[in-house]
Amino acid sequence: MKLVTYRTGGARPRAGVLVDGDRTVLDLSGAYRARHGRSARHLGSVLAIIEGGDEALDAVRALADDQGLDDRVRVDRASVQLLAPVPRPPQMRDFLCFETHLIQAFQALRTLRARSAPDPAAALADMEAKGQFAVPRIWYERPVFYHPSRFAVCGPDADVVWPSYSETMDFELEFGCYIGTPCKDVARRDARAHIFGYTIFNDFSARDEQTREMAGQLGPGKGKDFDNANAMGPWLVTADELGDPYDLEMVARVNGEEWGRGNTRDMHWTFEDCIAHVSRGETVHAGEFLGSGTVGNGCGLEHLRFLNPGDVVELEVERLGVLRNRVLRAGAPVSCGPVRT
Repeated sequence: MKLVTYRTGGARPRAGVLVDGDRTVLDLSGAYRARHGRSARHLGSVLAIIEGGDEALDAVRALADDQGLDDRVRVDRASVQLLAPVPRPPQMRDFLCFETHLIQAFQALRTLRARSAPDPAAALADMEAKGQFAVPRIWYERPVFYHPSRFAVCGPDADVVWPSYSETMDFELEFGCYIGTPCKDVARRDARAHIFGYTIFNDFSARDEQTREMAGQLGPGKGKDFDNANAMGPWLVTADELGDPYDLEMVARVNGEEWGRGNTRDMHWTFEDCIAHVSRGETVHAGEFLGSGTVGNGCGLEHLRFLNPGDVVELEVERLGVLRNRVLRAGAPVSCGPVRT
């Protein structure tokens, strides 16, 4: 199933499921009330559905299959505003699961740094000899991560305002999973059972600020933390519908032009690895989001190309849909409606 959080006009967000070949959003709370004559707290939001476990999922499936429901609980998908599937996740972790991305990104950083030197070729050779901007050994020992801001989440077609302190904006082609059932000290072989579903993730990055802050060895800081930096969506595909998450084609386009392509099969660290790692001595809760990190060739840095104000970024992941967002300079008119290239 494909679960969505949506809004019509100025109404409050509601939880829905896509039906009729993904053309229609079924209002889950309204449908449950129409069928049973009472409200259902576990269908009030996508997060509530995740927390509700099998009981909530069974209720959603029954409503999605119910052909006798009134048209008043069905809405044309094209007429609603889709938000992030979980607009404010309880917790977010973003990993670095793709080796190719790391190798190419560090090479690009060396190239950029060398360009500002009097002798670029000599500077590049010196950095390579000293192992500067090389993949750290710790990355091969464990799936490292940082915590994106859960308050900076936005959904499909939302505009991302370029932070005033940055001159170099970039996108990141990622996908991620939501935890279903809480777990602690879970073994890798048992970890997939704790995945509820998947969505696309665009970890927008102020590259110049990120490079400066990473020198402090505490993470990307303001290179990642700004409003709407964490775009997610367009919907949550439940784990049972997706099946194998490790053979999905991933494509990034800017203004309709393909900039990069990869595949989830190239993950060095799987979500099972990530869950086993973070659950060591710590309870991982329902609704938490784990990002894959950027697929190889999945950001502008790897191609030494960066975004311009007004650019529309489309991330497509096979069977997960298309996540589309526009980047604007501060002061430009901001839209939360559909973005067109």
